[in-house]
Amino acid sequence: MTTSCRRLFLAAMLLSMSALPVLAQTCVPLPQTVAPERLAALSRGFNADGWINGEKSAPPSRELLQQLRKAGMSHVRLPVPAERVMLRFAPAAERDETLRALDKALKQLIALGYAVSVDLHPGERFNRLHKDDAEAALREMQDAWSALAPVIRPYPAGRVFAELLNEPDVEADRWQGEVETLAAFVRNLLPATTIITGPVNWQRADSLPQFRPLSDPNVVYAIHFYDPMVFTHQGHWDAQDPLHDIIDLPYPVSAGDPGVQAVRKDLEMRGATKALGMLDTAIAAAKDKPGVDQWLAPAVAWQQQFARPIIVNEFGVLKAGAPRDSRVRWLAAVTAYARAHCWGWAHWELQQGFGVVDTSTGRPDPDVMRALMGVTKPGRR
Repeated sequence: MTTSCRRLFLAAMLLSMSALPVLAQTCVPLPQTVAPERLAALSRGFNADGWINGEKSAPPSRELLQQLRKAGMSHVRLPVPAERVMLRFAPAAERDETLRALDKALKQLIALGYAVSVDLHPGERFNRLHKDDAEAALREMQDAWSALAPVIRPYPAGRVFAELLNEPDVEADRWQGEVETLAAFVRNLLPATTIITGPVNWQRADSLPQFRPLSDPNVVYAIHFYDPMVFTHQGHWDAQDPLHDIIDLPYPVSAGDPGVQAVRKDLEMRGATKALGMLDTAIAAAKDKPGVDQWLAPAVAWQQQFARPIIVNEFGVLKAGAPRDSRVRWLAAVTAYARAHCWGWAHWELQQGFGVVDTSTGRPDPDVMRALMGVTKPGRR
């Protein structure tokens, strides 16, 4: 284990006081652009989607947060609906209410020992503006961060992170210029805060090679991972989506697996041609390299080229359709890969369709937690 990786591992252990052991693995040397204790704080986390959402808010209980902290979680990614803090879309009273809710959440999470990423998380209204009017969209992002920064600033800079924009939905070249401008703007507001940002196209790992790191060294680069989609999004919540037709697909998605063959035959019999085409594409893609490395390797190459820290701050499997053992296997594979490369991670999500919580008990799912923390080895079928 390298000196840098050893520092990360020891710091993460001190932060978590974990009841679940994290297995040490050799990883590439960490870049030194971000303080190791901050990277350690980002090492193991979850998304708390829906917490900061006005009347629809669903904050997790203090007991649940304590259970997850004890289990080894060190970081909460906290999506803040962008339109609720942009005056183009929300009245001042709504923005003030959202900022008060954010401050309350930060206070609670910091007191429990978590680090927090404040994630500016847009919806359809901002994304339409972003595509149609670049100048107006940049003004709205700056307006949002002008409101968020005073809430963040009183907290320790090493404990609260600023994520500029979730999954920017514009062309890569345009986002490159925008993010450089936006990062400089936020840096002036939050001089000591670590910034988080990522590429376009759902922040996929294979989009990272087209993304140039910022001149600002105090930045962590975020990717999202849901490949293969036919597995992670099977049983999709939208009945019009072809993935809604896929159920019980195992992982890895191998042509010779009887379970995969059974799903394929079922799709043929039901005439689900779009879903069948997606499944066949996934089978072909996995022929020579069925594991997560084929999807995440572009991020490794980017990190080797630029020596910048990476976090996988969204990944997960929709529980509605996936076999439980396969879901656990996939989660274990993703976090094992992250640990092997000194990447942090944040599972999507907490209590909803992808969540780590067992809805029958209201407590963290022990099998899922073991997979995430490295107690369960990835293995194969």
